[in-house]
Amino acid sequence: MSVSELEGYHGEILRRLKTANAKVGDIVKITTMTGEVFEGALFPRSEYGDPNHIVLKLKNGYNVGIHFQRTEKIEVVGGGQKPHFTRPSPPPKQPGLPRVAIISTGGTIASRVDYRTGAVQPALTAADLASVVPELANIAEVEADILFSELSENVTPSQWKTLAEDISRRITEGVSGVVVSQGTDTMHYTAAALSFALQHLPVPVLLVGAQRSSDRPSSDAASNLTGAVAMAANADLGVVGVTMHQDLSDRYIVAHRGTRVRKCHTSRRDAFKSINSNPLARYDLHTRQIEYFESPPRRRSDHNFSLKPEFDHHAYLLKFYPGFDPQIIDAVIKAGARGLVLEGTGLGHVSKYCYDSIRNAVKNDVPVFMTSQTIWGRVDLNVYVTGRDLLNLGVVPLEDMIPETALVKLMWVLGQTRSIDKVHGLMLQPIAGEITERTTITEAA
Repeated sequence: MSVSELEGYHGEILRRLKTANAKVGDIVKITTMTGEVFEGALFPRSEYGDPNHIVLKLKNGYNVGIHFQRTEKIEVVGGGQKPHFTRPSPPPKQPGLPRVAIISTGGTIASRVDYRTGAVQPALTAADLASVVPELANIAEVEADILFSELSENVTPSQWKTLAEDISRRITEGVSGVVVSQGTDTMHYTAAALSFALQHLPVPVLLVGAQRSSDRPSSDAASNLTGAVAMAANADLGVVGVTMHQDLSDRYIVAHRGTRVRKCHTSRRDAFKSINSNPLARYDLHTRQIEYFESPPRRRSDHNFSLKPEFDHHAYLLKFYPGFDPQIIDAVIKAGARGLVLEGTGLGHVSKYCYDSIRNAVKNDVPVFMTSQTIWGRVDLNVYVTGRDLLNLGVVPLEDMIPETALVKLMWVLGQTRSIDKVHGLMLQPIAGEITERTTITEAA
């Protein structure tokens, strides 16, 4: 019997189960030393949890853990199947609906609980998502595929390129909109990357995720996906956006511009907020109506759509803090940095102890840009002497650009040109709504 048939069990408890010829999914009867009898399906264990208990799912639906030192007898009384996910049959297609491509890249929205670790791992494909949310069949003709399956912390700029190219192909094939499912932790980075790589979009490209995996009763996966597909199919948008819950209720799914959005909470459904701007639109899950907040680029039928998917990862985002060691700047220059984004305090400040390292970076043709770690507001290096010193050193302020967006844009700009002057020019040129002339007054909440 292989260890995988007793997933998560090890040591003495594994030996006892193997002696009984038990496998995960079998109906097992356990008699304790005090005469109690428990009967149920043998469940896998969390590899990183307490190793001393056997877990059974009882007939009443509850799980029970029994310490192996209490067990007198373990016997298999019936065969069973290892817990697994069975994809429901897809709902029938309805002719005449808009075509929407769902591209799965992994993340919580496409995940299930892994009983080996007790954590969440990518498991469902985009086709699974479409089949377990039958409401989608009434909204659009869904074309679901999996491009790659990664937790979002594993997504790299090379995968941004792959994703942009795949989206471009689907747009060329005539879909009405594209939905990309990804993990939420770095979704705002991907949204920014696609905003620069996919220019003059004729249709909406909306990223969607979930804060809770799709096999949990409290999951927000289905509602987020429903809202994303509805807006991809019907919203008058020609822009990259992030679509997630607007608040803690289950009524509104809101679309944020891909260059103006940030994940602001670790676990809440409404973790994503538009920074220094209003959201683009929202979808009412009850009335199925779409409401617009901004005047974003609209759907277009011309042929100006272009793909520019090249990124250069030799860009760095460095967060300043009290006691920051300027040798970090020197180290990234030696490592081959072609550009730096500093996340300064307040209006865009760093310590005077960093001046020599910044001067050295500029001298070595490494452009240095300034953003603010305050999230809301904009950089202004003309107010205090520190800011004016930084300007004299050659630091370029990036107005109200979000630090993460600034990093992604710098990677994209470095992928387009080797000219330092052109790098400076492109970084200050609004391309996808990442810089606004006047900062919108919004509540920082």
